[in-house]
Amino acid sequence: MYMYFKPHANSLTALKPLKSEILEPPVHAADTGSCLQYCTCCPHQQLSSSRATAPASRSLPQALELQTNPDATSPDCPKSIDFPAYCGLKPSASTRNRVCLKMARTSSSMADFRKCFAKSKHIVIISGAGVSAESGVPTFRGAGGYWRKWQAQDLATPLAFSHNPSRVWEFYHYRREVMVSKEPNAGHRAIAECEARLGKQGRRVMVITQNIDELHRKAGTRNLLEIHGSLFKTRCTSCGVVAENYRSPICPALSGRGAPEPGTQDANIPVEKLPWCEEAGCGGLLLRPYVLWFGENLDPAILEEADRKLAHCDLCLVVGTSSVVYPAAMFAPQVAARGMPVAEFNMETTPAMNRFRFHFQGPCGTTLPEALAPHENETIS
Repeated sequence: MYMYFKPHANSLTALKPLKSEILEPPVHAADTGSCLQYCTCCPHQQLSSSRATAPASRSLPQALELQTNPDATSPDCPKSIDFPAYCGLKPSASTRNRVCLKMARTSSSMADFRKCFAKSKHIVIISGAGVSAESGVPTFRGAGGYWRKWQAQDLATPLAFSHNPSRVWEFYHYRREVMVSKEPNAGHRAIAECEARLGKQGRRVMVITQNIDELHRKAGTRNLLEIHGSLFKTRCTSCGVVAENYRSPICPALSGRGAPEPGTQDANIPVEKLPWCEEAGCGGLLLRPYVLWFGENLDPAILEEADRKLAHCDLCLVVGTSSVVYPAAMFAPQVAARGMPVAEFNMETTPAMNRFRFHFQGPCGTTLPEALAPHENETIS
C-alpha cells in the first residue's frame, strides 16, 4: 500500500511502502528510552529509519510518549536514530528537532481523561467502522463479513467496477438500502451533542470519519470530514461531478436487487440501465459511488484539511477504529508526536493503543457519553 502525504501545501509526494518496523525503531533490551530526529517540514515524521546505533535484536515497545528533549542535542547520543522525511526536501538545521521517546503506560482513568477534556479548545475525533457497527451497520470484515461470496475488498476496487459495474452497483445498492433502517447510536449522539455544546463556549470539535454511512451527519454533527466519501453521493466517470443522491432505489433497474445471500445470482444489469450522469453537457455517462476504493488515493484537498485540523488540535479521540488503514492510521500518532493527549475508544485492544495516553475498552455508545459529558464548571462564552 502506498501513502501520499503533504510535505508542503502545494505538493504531494508518493512515499515508499511503509514496513511494520517504522513505528518501532530497533533498541537494545536494556534501554529505557530512545532519541530520534525527525523532519518538521513533513507532517508525518516517523517514516523510515536510516541509522540506529543500538542493536536491532528487539523492537522498541509501542508504549511510547513523544516529548521534546532539550538535553539530547549531542550527535553522539548512543541511542539516537535518524528519521529522514521522504518529502524530497532537505530541512535546515533549525528545522531538525530531536525528541525523546519516553516510556509511558496507557491509562484507563476516566477522571484523568476528563481533566484533559476540560482544558481542550480544539478537539479532533477520528472515527471508524466500530462506532457504526453498534448501530447494526455491516462492516464486511472478518469471519462472516461477506456479501454473497465476496468481501468488500473484492468489490470496492476500480478493477471490479470496470469488469462488472452491475455487481458493484448491486453491492452498493444493498448497502444504501440497509442504511434506511439504521439510526445513530449513543456514541454518534454524544459526539454531536458535545460539538454543539462546546461550540457555544468558543471551543471546536472536528470529526474526521472513515465511515461512509452518514450516521454522524444524521446525528447532527456539523464539523465533519468524510475522508472515504459517502454512500449517498455519486461521481461521474466522465465529467467527475460529485452529487448527493438519496433516491431509493438509485435507478429503477436496481429495485429489488442486491440480496446478500451466498446463493443469489448476479442481476447482470445492462450498463445503460445503471445510474447515469444527468449533468448538463456531460452526455450522460456512467456514475460510480463516491467512495474511496482500495488502490485509490485520498483527495489531496481532503488530506490538507485533515492535516490543518490535526496540527492545531490539543486533544484527539480515536473512536471505533483499529488505526491500521493508512493514511488515517497516521493521524493520531501525528498528534501524539506533538505531545498532545490521544484517547482510544474501542471494543477491543488494538495494535496502536500503547502509543496513546488513554485507552477505554467497551462499546462507544457506553464510553463516549461519559467521556464527553458536560463538566460542572462549563460556561458559555
